Amino acid sequence: MATAQSRSAARIMIAPAVFLLLVWMLVPLCMTLYFSFADYRPLRATFDAWIGFDNYIRFFSSSSFLKAVATTLWMVSGILLITIIGGVLMALLLDRPMFGQGIVRILVIAPFFVMPTVSALVWKNMFFNVDNGLFSYLYKFMGLQPFDFLSQAPVFSIVIIVAWQWLPFATLILLTAVQSLDSEQLEAAEMDGAPPLSRFRFIILPHMSRAITVVILIQTIFLLSIFAEIFVTTSGAFGTRTLTYLVYQRVLESQNIGLGSAGGIIAVILANIIAIFLMRIVGKNLDN
Repeated sequence: MATAQSRSAARIMIAPAVFLLLVWMLVPLCMTLYFSFADYRPLRATFDAWIGFDNYIRFFSSSSFLKAVATTLWMVSGILLITIIGGVLMALLLDRPMFGQGIVRILVIAPFFVMPTVSALVWKNMFFNVDNGLFSYLYKFMGLQPFDFLSQAPVFSIVIIVAWQWLPFATLILLTAVQSLDSEQLEAAEMDGAPPLSRFRFIILPHMSRAITVVILIQTIFLLSIFAEIFVTTSGAFGTRTLTYLVYQRVLESQNIGLGSAGGIIAVILANIIAIFLMRIVGKNLDN
């Protein structure tokens, strides 16, 4: 049992790490908050330390704001749909005994360790390229006109790229859930004559519900900040500008630090609202 002295010693030992972490997070956040109330445009040598909520009003009233939010939600929803369905199927497949099971699992996990920029470049040049891409060659082989994915279906293309990266993560979490299922329940259901779909619907899927909720929570938090894939493939064109990319354009391309900072604060607030909402759902799911 820990004594008061040991608890005090533990707090002292972790204090430096906690302090550095707080400084690492709070200093950029405070600077962003400060600039969000200022008119700061370096290229025009303009700096007014206090203009109130003008930047927030301009960002909210911009015609690009609602479009960027809608695009972000569409992308996140599409990626989650693909990774959850694909993760469940991959988890069920990898749970079955097969030749070279260890190698197959390593290959399935591999895309998760590819950097987003590299992944986007590979998909852009090797698969989606309208002249030399793999899909173009398949279209030509079937006698069809090559389809330019990045200009004709840009949002779908980015969803596929990001889903390919996050599918291994969902597969790992869901595979762990499948392997923790008591095999006796499945054997009893099989002996009672339950078909495979019924066993999946009434035994496997309910058992995986907690893992699915955790996957949705973690992925949503990270997917709200999609940037590299958009920057590499479409540069925000063709309706692929998310809220994160809109902030980038306001800060770097327009060199309006104040307006971009206001957008960053708005993005942080929206992300936290969604995270709190999802965490409540996770908490209720874990309590049941």
